Amino acid sequence: MPGRTHKDPVLVLGGTGFIGREIVLALAEAGHPVTVFHRGHTPGGLPESVDRLLGDRRQLCRHADELRAARPHVVVDVIAYTESDATACVQLFGGVAERLVVISSQDVYRAYERFLGVGDGTLEAVPYTEEAPLRDHRYPYRDHSTGHDAWLAEYDKILVERVAMTDDRLKTTVLRLPMVYGPGDRQQRLAPYVQRMGDGREAIPLEAGHAGWRWTRGYVTNLAHAIALVCGDDRAAGRVYNLGEPDALSEAEWVTEVGRAAGWSGRVTPIERSRWPTERQLPYDWNQDLIADTTGLRDELGYAEPIDRDEALRRTVEWQQRRDQRGDLSEEYAAEDRCLER
Repeated sequence: MPGRTHKDPVLVLGGTGFIGREIVLALAEAGHPVTVFHRGHTPGGLPESVDRLLGDRRQLCRHADELRAARPHVVVDVIAYTESDATACVQLFGGVAERLVVISSQDVYRAYERFLGVGDGTLEAVPYTEEAPLRDHRYPYRDHSTGHDAWLAEYDKILVERVAMTDDRLKTTVLRLPMVYGPGDRQQRLAPYVQRMGDGREAIPLEAGHAGWRWTRGYVTNLAHAIALVCGDDRAAGRVYNLGEPDALSEAEWVTEVGRAAGWSGRVTPIERSRWPTERQLPYDWNQDLIADTTGLRDELGYAEPIDRDEALRRTVEWQQRRDQRGDLSEEYAAEDRCLER
């Protein structure tokens, strides 16, 4: 039976970054009254209709009165990274908001752990559904945390989900995101390919395992529309959904598609691991694909991407090209390029 769809007020915690800004735009486009809570570091690009509250997500309780005064029906937490983040959110909004939408990650799955080389080497089945086994170990990035990003030591979306889903005062939806691409990507995931294509390379080499590895991806604007859909439909309450494109391209296929969007006429060349430069080998098990089953949201709420992949890549590549002014890259990729000469 269809649930109640609505345009009730939505509060977004962290709504001016790469993903958050797109969520706010999608919510406003859908007709929701939107309030954004952010630090004020990146305030531009939001519609005038959006209300703004300034503050630090790590000090949420200091802003309790003004956040509750916004009287949101739905709270979207874009930047709940740690167990304490989630605890602060549910304590503040429990009994105030009706629903909570938590932006999570597909790094919660045990398949991701296997990809990192953790465990006994047994591969996880793909595509993984929302009921697939989660990681056996917590804090996946603790070993990589440093002074400027020490929060990574406590990062774990499994703990965030657990806190959010077990508070009876809020009807929570968990959305597990894939690899996200699009204009504004701070990680610039397309950069290594777009830069070399712009440098006139006839071929881009990939280590053979990497070339065949498959990963679910999602264009940021499409993901934002999915999140807005969830915010406006009560059927999503209490549910967990994988987000992402319906098909997962191999890395070689992905680079080929990026090249097509960039007007590049070169080729992708797989190189056997024995010939791949040792210093350029990545510590991943390429046998473990990271492919999510994304049919849940499509079947239950009727979601479909508003922007096809060709257009999504065209926009992303154009943004990356405007950003890149690096000139000759022959030295940076010399070790990989030498593989093509053997």
